[in-house]
Amino acid sequence: MPPASVDPNSVFLNIPYDEEFHKLYLAYIVGIYQIGLVPFLASGIPGGDRRLDRVLALIKSCRFSIHDLSRVELSPSPPSTPRFNMPLELGMTITWAGLHPKRHSWSVWESTPFRLQKSISDLNGTNPNIHYGTVEGVLSELRNAFVLRDAPPIQLMMKAYRLVEGRVEKITASAGTRNLYAATVFKELCFVALEASGNASEGGEN
Repeated sequence: MPPASVDPNSVFLNIPYDEEFHKLYLAYIVGIYQIGLVPFLASGIPGGDRRLDRVLALIKSCRFSIHDLSRVELSPSPPSTPRFNMPLELGMTITWAGLHPKRHSWSVWESTPFRLQKSISDLNGTNPNIHYGTVEGVLSELRNAFVLRDAPPIQLMMKAYRLVEGRVEKITASAGTRNLYAATVFKELCFVALEASGNASEGGEN
């Protein structure tokens, strides 16, 4: 059986699905569209397959992946448990990319310099993208990570971000959910982010 085709502009986002991450989540969506790529989430894939199968299918179909480990921490609700979803999906990706290096490229993202050396010492020698937990940090690091793409100035990227952020309440109200990671909300955020990319460019760098 021939391998599944890979979308050359696709980016699998391996991120935490929690409220505290909302701003960075929006920044990833906006920034990825700003550099001419398309984001994908496991929650955005329809069907009854278990999550792990959907994640693996996304990894195989995407040309790139971003693994944000900035919130691999103990959960506040008892029993306190570390969050291993992101490292697990990173491990799956590293295995796939090792077997198919021309089909997939991955990058690790963090908010704190040098923490990755402590949390996953096996990745020593890997240079993570450090966003310092800020929207501007995510956008700036996207420009660095995909330096060969025709990225707009950071001022235009921030403008597009603010346009999308201003639509969140309307999008969630229309979807009937406050969950920004829900498939319908993610789809609408992507549409608005793509639209905002053009609007920000046409409006100048105000």
